[in-house]
Amino acid sequence: MKILVVDDEDNIRELLRFTLEKNTFNVREASDGEQALKILTEYLPDLILLDLMLPKIDGLEVCRRIKNNPATAGIPIIMLTARAEEIDKILGLELGADDYITKPFSPREVIARVKAVLRRLGNSNVNEGELVLGDLKINFISYEVHILDEKIELTPKEYELLKLFATNLGRVFSREQLLEKIWGYEYYGDTRTVDVHIRHLRSKLEKSKQLTNAIETVRGVGYRFADNN
Repeated sequence: MKILVVDDEDNIRELLRFTLEKNTFNVREASDGEQALKILTEYLPDLILLDLMLPKIDGLEVCRRIKNNPATAGIPIIMLTARAEEIDKILGLELGADDYITKPFSPREVIARVKAVLRRLGNSNVNEGELVLGDLKINFISYEVHILDEKIELTPKEYELLKLFATNLGRVFSREQLLEKIWGYEYYGDTRTVDVHIRHLRSKLEKSKQLTNAIETVRGVGYRFADNN
């Protein structure tokens, strides 16, 4: 697996290269946004670790260009950021990033996040319109959900939320993103609608102890479906 590391700090790139190569990944490096985009014209990695605070072209703009280019749009991106502000994380996720890691981070966390993103992109649990995650089974053709082989009655919105989460394991969705994707409107919507539906969906998933905490709250950002595989 090939990974492109984009960060302007030499020590961060060195740490990431050492950690990734130790786990058998092939690594290329870029120290600024301009160099990263140039590399992508000749080298297509399986995943990109992208710092937000970059010289020449910042990380958000690099992310936008990658996702707007058909040749690179499918490459997953994990953002690296020292910023604590909620808006930076949300903007990156809305531009198409798959996850984020806040500095300082541990090498173990980086490897866990990288493997989680790559694993869900190659999810082998989806077969002929059906997805199985432990005690949970979703049939995309019949729109039926079973937990421990018992059919669970979900409202249309609950079903769409569950489907979105379960097919994007570990990916964080902001409330605004969920409003747009499930309800079809953007920032002027009432985000409390999302919280209410999440609460009801969680209560129905509690039929399985394995799924009790499956939908996690990411403080200051939104929600994600835990990737415990």
